[in-house]
Amino acid sequence: SRRFPQAIIVGVKKGGTRALLEFLRAHPGVRAVGAEPHFFDRCYEKGLRWYRSLMPRTLEGQITMEKTPSYFVTKEAPRRIYNMSRDTKLIVVVRNPVTRAISDYTQTLSKNPAIPSFQALAFKNVSTGLIDTSWSAVRIGIYAKHLDNWLQYFPLSKFLFVSGERLVSDPAGEMGRVQDFLGLKRVVTDKHFYFNETKGFPCLKKPEGGSKPRCLGKSKGRPHPKIDVQVVQRLREFYRPFNMKFYQMTGQDFGWD
Repeated sequence: SRRFPQAIIVGVKKGGTRALLEFLRAHPGVRAVGAEPHFFDRCYEKGLRWYRSLMPRTLEGQITMEKTPSYFVTKEAPRRIYNMSRDTKLIVVVRNPVTRAISDYTQTLSKNPAIPSFQALAFKNVSTGLIDTSWSAVRIGIYAKHLDNWLQYFPLSKFLFVSGERLVSDPAGEMGRVQDFLGLKRVVTDKHFYFNETKGFPCLKKPEGGSKPRCLGKSKGRPHPKIDVQVVQRLREFYRPFNMKFYQMTGQDFGWD
């Protein structure tokens, strides 16, 4: 039958959510929607029945999942998910906010080559070094602020924070934590991964009798544009206090500083 998701990957954009979802789909206990439903941010007025109709059919004991990374920064999303089910497990894939912002910009640039430079968008005023927090590429990375909003509705125990960096350097280790959190047997292990040198990140080996290995699409692992060292340095300083607060809130040091 179709069920509401028991677990949702709620963030963050350009953090590694697609990789995590694809790795999870290798688990027989997980059924997930391929496309991002965007229900709790853009399509809420279509109603819960519509939302459930998007979900894959599951057998007893299987977990239904979806991922929409923009939920993490959507003010109404926590309340809306809570109203659907206060038992929903929430997964947030986070990544160094500076690299994440550059990756976000790179994605936009590939779709619209005419946009201003990264520096022009990141600063309100270059000479004073004032960062423009209204630019979404910068705003998304203030994780502590967004998490505050979620903690009004869900206790910390409902969250798992996945390191986007470790998802690349040690996919099996990070997947072990995810499977434990979801109450699943550790089926996806290091046997499932190989490192793709060209792309610079892990791919799933082909399943028994399956077709080709599953690697993320062309849009993943794009080369980033060169950004001035001083701009990167200034952004690092800007994010540092927010990162520290985020480490405190989650009890996890992600090692970005």
